[in-house]
Amino acid sequence: QGTGRPWLTLQTVAAVELKAPFAAGYSIKKTVTPVEQANKSLPAGQYTRGDVLRVKLEVNASADMTWVAITDPIPGGATILGSGLGRDSAIATQGEKARSGAGWPAFEERSFEAFRSYYEYLPKGTVKMEYTVRLNNVGDFALPPSRVEAMYAPEMFGEVPNARVKVEAAR
Repeated sequence: QGTGRPWLTLQTVAAVELKAPFAAGYSIKKTVTPVEQANKSLPAGQYTRGDVLRVKLEVNASADMTWVAITDPIPGGATILGSGLGRDSAIATQGEKARSGAGWPAFEERSFEAFRSYYEYLPKGTVKMEYTVRLNNVGDFALPPSRVEAMYAPEMFGEVPNARVKVEAAR
């Protein structure tokens, strides 16, 4: 009865390397700055075991959205500082800037694989956040893209590729 017709929406995700930033409602910019670096002569993207890095994320939202997740991966074995547990360093996190922008996180997750920030409501505009990470393992790490997405509107997302991170043994 009526003029309605069946319809279907299909979305697929493939594990294809991201070559350039992609923005579909959100854009994300990532800046990595060494806080403590044992060998300052190393080129960008190369560090020594034990180095401490400050990561700044800047997310620009094109529309108001509810339940937004921002995920930024870290190298394997690295520790995100600031939880106050174990061998955490309060001194290394002193220079972190407070969150800025209209959004306020409902929850922050500092896991062994990524920094995640969840927003119950993220208004249109720019939100900035910083976290500090200590590199604990030697290796050459290929990281997945940093991503921001509206959890209940998967078509609204943004990604930025991450450069390889090489961590050398301390001499």
